[in-house]
Amino acid sequence: MTSVDSLVPAGAVPSGAPAPPGAGAGTSAPLLVVMGVSGSGKTTVGQALSRRLRVAFADADDFHTPANIAKMSKGIALTDADRLPWLRAIGGWLAAHDGAGGVASCSALKRSYRDVLRAAAPRVVFVHLDGDVEEVRRRVAGRTGHFMPASLVSSQFAALEPLGPGERGIVLDLGRGVPELVEDYLAASSAACGGPAPSLPAPGDRRAR
Repeated sequence: MTSVDSLVPAGAVPSGAPAPPGAGAGTSAPLLVVMGVSGSGKTTVGQALSRRLRVAFADADDFHTPANIAKMSKGIALTDADRLPWLRAIGGWLAAHDGAGGVASCSALKRSYRDVLRAAAPRVVFVHLDGDVEEVRRRVAGRTGHFMPASLVSSQFAALEPLGPGERGIVLDLGRGVPELVEDYLAASSAACGGPAPSLPAPGDRRAR
């Protein structure tokens, strides 16, 4: 089930809940980070959202240094020092797409990591794909050609800090299908901002990418 507890009018946000997505963003194109542990579907959902919103997409995996990839390929968890240049690079991409909008997939597991991204792009909204650790472990074990082994899934969940007070975002159930997750985000964002959700492009409209 989709968790939309945080998606209530700003004045009615319960104590300890994140602020609603889009709050304070005005009429600018969405600037999103699809976050969650490895195997949660960040890239797939992020790409689907970018197509629906007609904005650019970036996969945070592409910003890792060769040294980081080598460590993770050996089953060694990255340190915060390892992640800092990576987070700054993603933040730079978000800042560069602030005007036109964009969607980036990024684990963003800790609030301190998200703070780095917010420092570069203050209006960013986080879409957290959350769910069962065993389901994620099965997904990661079934992937081929990816540098993140299933052995690091537990460490990712251990490091995860859910969205907290003052963080604009939404928590979605990663067990739902990609089309449903896109609709869940659009419906929640529209309700929070009081405006209509973006419509699908007409068939054959190449601007969708």
